[in-house]
Amino acid sequence: MLTDAQKLQYQRDGYLVVPNFKSAADIAVLRERAAQIVNQFDPGAQSGIFSTIEQEKTTDDYFLGSDNTVRCFFEEEAFGADGQLKQDKSLSINKIGHAMHDLDPTFRAFTADERLNAVARDIGLADPKVWQSMYIFKQPGIGGEVRWHQDATYFDTDPVSVTTFWFALEDATLDNGCMWAEPGGHRGPMRERFLRNGDQVRMEKLSDMPWPDNSTAVPLPCKAGSLMVFHGLLPHYSAPNRSAVSRHAYTLHVTDGATTYSPQNWIQRDERLPVRGFI
Repeated sequence: MLTDAQKLQYQRDGYLVVPNFKSAADIAVLRERAAQIVNQFDPGAQSGIFSTIEQEKTTDDYFLGSDNTVRCFFEEEAFGADGQLKQDKSLSINKIGHAMHDLDPTFRAFTADERLNAVARDIGLADPKVWQSMYIFKQPGIGGEVRWHQDATYFDTDPVSVTTFWFALEDATLDNGCMWAEPGGHRGPMRERFLRNGDQVRMEKLSDMPWPDNSTAVPLPCKAGSLMVFHGLLPHYSAPNRSAVSRHAYTLHVTDGATTYSPQNWIQRDERLPVRGFI
């Protein structure tokens, strides 16, 4: 699926951008289904806010219970001082997570792509396993910052194998909060580990190595339909979206079944919902 040059770029930089991976028709179907899920979502029943800035404080039962189901999360800035939504619900949702790829037929069809399986194998995943899916809205005006982090923090395996498959469903630009990454940063250490024991979570610090800044990080703007693939140790970040344009994306976190998956990772599976691959 990937050329030798693309494989070498991934090994060198820790990420790869593949333009035109998904068609406009594929994207339209996924976006329509996401809109339906949000429309059916009743925030009065139970809801949560998603934040990566104070993750331990915003991790609650609603979040932990989303591991193997489908739930909506609001942007941090969605509510006014009176506790009411400042704008329509459809413009207030941060993301949908975290098991659409297994539980929702539309998301499963988008994910069950033989080409994704081929890309995974090309970059070294012998037995790809998809643990998590997220539909990210990056809403206009209030789209939240995603702080510098490594995805291996949340999906620890021995050896490190988690890989992110990130699909641009709209153009991602500097204005609406495109991804930033540190080329080659995946060769550094894992800085943090997000640990779950029952209903308790904590962030364990593993390294004092500082996060990148603008002197080493580069923006990764891309067109709708592009696929970005990230190594689990690659530091990456996205700024708040203060523009009038959203930045929808769909993300999958995938490990190699040939590695040992930590029993302290926040998402676990058993025979009731076994972890599956792309196909």
